[in-house]
Amino acid sequence: MSSDKINLLSFSGKMRILHLSWFAFFLTFVVWFNHAPLLAAMRDSMGLSNDQIKTLLILNVALTIPARIIIGMLVDAFGPRRIFSMLLFISSFLCFGFAIADSFETLALMRFLLGFVGAGFVIGIRMISEWFPAKQTGLAQGIYGGWGNFGSAGAAIALPTVALFFGGDDGWRYAVASTGVLTLIYSAVYFFSVTDTPKGSTYFKPKRSGALEITSPLDFFLYLIMNIPLYAALAVLTWKLSPTNLGMLSQDVVYIIYAVLIALYIFQTIRIYQINKHVFSETVPEIDRYKFSQVAVLDLSYMVTFGSELAVVSMLPLFFLDTFKLTAIEAGLIASVYAGLNLIMRPAGGWLSDKYGRKRSLSIIMAGLALGYFFMSMITSEWSVIAAVMVTIFCSLFVNAGNGAVFAVVPLVKRRLTGQIAGMAGAFGNVGAVTFLTVLSFVTPAIFFLVIGAAAIIVLFAVLFFLQEPKGQTAEVLPDGTVQMIDVS
Repeated sequence: MSSDKINLLSFSGKMRILHLSWFAFFLTFVVWFNHAPLLAAMRDSMGLSNDQIKTLLILNVALTIPARIIIGMLVDAFGPRRIFSMLLFISSFLCFGFAIADSFETLALMRFLLGFVGAGFVIGIRMISEWFPAKQTGLAQGIYGGWGNFGSAGAAIALPTVALFFGGDDGWRYAVASTGVLTLIYSAVYFFSVTDTPKGSTYFKPKRSGALEITSPLDFFLYLIMNIPLYAALAVLTWKLSPTNLGMLSQDVVYIIYAVLIALYIFQTIRIYQINKHVFSETVPEIDRYKFSQVAVLDLSYMVTFGSELAVVSMLPLFFLDTFKLTAIEAGLIASVYAGLNLIMRPAGGWLSDKYGRKRSLSIIMAGLALGYFFMSMITSEWSVIAAVMVTIFCSLFVNAGNGAVFAVVPLVKRRLTGQIAGMAGAFGNVGAVTFLTVLSFVTPAIFFLVIGAAAIIVLFAVLFFLQEPKGQTAEVLPDGTVQMIDVS
């Protein structure tokens, strides 16, 4: 590595890779949420109903859960340079398809497929882990994640202006298409501008592909258990589209999707066994071992941090509007602060993890997160708006720092499996959003906040009792059979 410091003004060496990668991630979020600020124009132009708008919003996140798992496997096998470029390239044409759609059915299909671009986050996690040493990975991953996530805000800021510039009923189409053009160009820029590792370094790949490698019988069964929420979240999304809710799918189709999800879980279980059946008959060498419990704790942590962020961002404007009788603009501005702090606090969470330890930092952050949501559950119309905003900011500090702290640990579990581990943790973020928003559909906002706080307390105990502080070095086997030691502390 060329330097022991992270100089944000530099555009050489590892910093060049960081800047190119966070901007690639930024573009994936622009594409993923390019419809959000244009929904009103789309509704008026195509005569969409409110239920059809809700359906588009659900479809936009449905594919992201399995996509993050799949992309994690691909990036470990083929490298982040190829996979990131491929994802940007494909998503550009999906943007064009969405922009020229002339029916709701076509819009829905393109929106569903565009959910795949939400997996772009996973790719850069592996790229950054290859270029930055362990003592800097938290801050670097935080910058990558925080600045990249800002793409949704970038879309909200820029795309209405682009649509207004072109004007007419089709202004939104040009705005969406412009994101496809930008992404198509950058897919080539990224491919020809980066390498998977610094010169002279080895890119470690999984020994087997098709499922995450585990190293003990206990880990095998824990892996199967941790896969259940991924399929359950997809089942919940299907239920939301069923006749008993939005009514966008017939009951027969709903039953078919449920059957497919069950079949896929069984197929994945068989595949996991095929990849890892050796753990039941032989002892895995010490050099290859890691504890899957570390992955499980990180999954649950991200479910509570990023999952709750997605859920709260979705309901916060309406919560402030109804509680304090604000205007839509005022409520939106207040709510934007909650997610906007991610730009600062995600890198801060990674930096705290680098400086003060992974386990200690995540424990403190999780405790603060639980306390923040407890305070938010107490907000009523009798509070002053200022007090409510201060409590919201307090909670957001820990939520967003938690995002950074989780992914400060992910690359340190097992280097050659980083993409798959990041993919699973990222998918659990979406699982959290589906879970908490489903809870909200049955309870009051106060109880909704309490449920998230209670989940944070449970995860806090999981961190305290099961997460291990990465120390010393981990080993990876080179293609020629020799062993390379990698610092993880």
